[in-house]
Amino acid sequence: MAFAKDQWTKSVKQADGSVKRERNEKRWGRGKRWLGVWSDPHGSERSKAFDTKVQALRHATSMETDRDRGDYLDPNAGKVRLDDVGERWLGSRTVDPSSEMQYESKWRLHVQPTFGRRMVKSILPSEIAVWLTDLGTTYGASTARGAFLVLNGCLELAVADELIKRNPAKSRIVKRPALPKSRVEVWSDETVDRIIAAHPQEYQLVPITGSAAGLRQGEIFGLSSDDLDFGEKVIRVRRQIKRLRRQYVYARPKNDTERVVPMSPLYARLAQEHIERFGTTTVPLPWERPDGEIQEVELLFIWRDGRPLRPRAFDEAVWKPALSASSVIPPPTRDSQGRRLYKTDGKKGLHALRHYYASVTLADGVNVKELSEYLGHHDPGFTLEQYTHLLPSSHERARQAVDRRLARLATRLTEQRRSSDRLATDQADLDNGLDLL
Repeated sequence: MAFAKDQWTKSVKQADGSVKRERNEKRWGRGKRWLGVWSDPHGSERSKAFDTKVQALRHATSMETDRDRGDYLDPNAGKVRLDDVGERWLGSRTVDPSSEMQYESKWRLHVQPTFGRRMVKSILPSEIAVWLTDLGTTYGASTARGAFLVLNGCLELAVADELIKRNPAKSRIVKRPALPKSRVEVWSDETVDRIIAAHPQEYQLVPITGSAAGLRQGEIFGLSSDDLDFGEKVIRVRRQIKRLRRQYVYARPKNDTERVVPMSPLYARLAQEHIERFGTTTVPLPWERPDGEIQEVELLFIWRDGRPLRPRAFDEAVWKPALSASSVIPPPTRDSQGRRLYKTDGKKGLHALRHYYASVTLADGVNVKELSEYLGHHDPGFTLEQYTHLLPSSHERARQAVDRRLARLATRLTEQRRSSDRLATDQADLDNGLDLL
């Protein structure tokens, strides 16, 4: 049974056998006077100090009510520091090595310095909201979203482990940073043709693959001759080349999902010609992790020294010069050491050819669900949101559909009008005949 205990007085037995409360000189006027006392689910007595008897009794009663409902939470559980929870959360993630590194980086650089030493029960929604605003202003929305994902995951684990009742990151005042939405711009056929023509011949199939199959850059660089199924006329996207810190590895495609992309007859011919002219090269790399099992893959694209293509090097040595030569970006300038410097932005990378592929397929009637599968998106809704403005206009189809409906109605109205006209004529003839009589 919950009760309140006065710490400033003590029970003293009187000479007549009665009991009277008197000052406890050791405690009088020191600290909080009242203890709220209750029993936890294990039958152990627990307590917490308050200034007033009402507060103490209310808290003790509330704790026993939670105990009886099965909602009891140990008051000391929330004293665990987020450092301890974060370590458990990071260890509980079953993700690919790249995502694991991203989580660790966001924790180490942004979450731990602010909240790591804090007791989880002391973290307030208002503090998280201010922290997110500062991150977004300093590092951008993408970094803020990633850091929030880690903090929110740690606090969800704290709720699951019954360290806290509610996750403060889910408060209504905490707004998850929204990524700025920009409309996808699609290059014209002529622009894509110029970019491809500006590539060295041994690398022309790289942009051709991007524009004709919508593969990501890492997937193109990891493409093998074994992935081109000329009999079934499909490209089997089974791996990518990915950087993990300073090491490159083979890994499953993004979202850990292999997929099949239709291969056009003309692309098949161009791919076969590329293989005949430049051959393939066996390149060994570890699988998924730097210490993973070594896999040997017959790559379609390599540097002339036999190494696999790497994104940054390819961009600087091949891709940007081709953009400049095709007038997509300005000619390069030179730095103090004579190195070429190209002025470009994130919208003009090899990834732009995925947008071109999407526009071509949508224009010729491929539906969004199919396109989502070909591009390897995790959700057709994402594909629709990104490319909805590229869908062929439905105005003419709507006009034709309404016309078909109205055509039937117009026929009925015309027949009704003719019938009414005949009745009116017959009535007029009848009226004339009566007048003659």
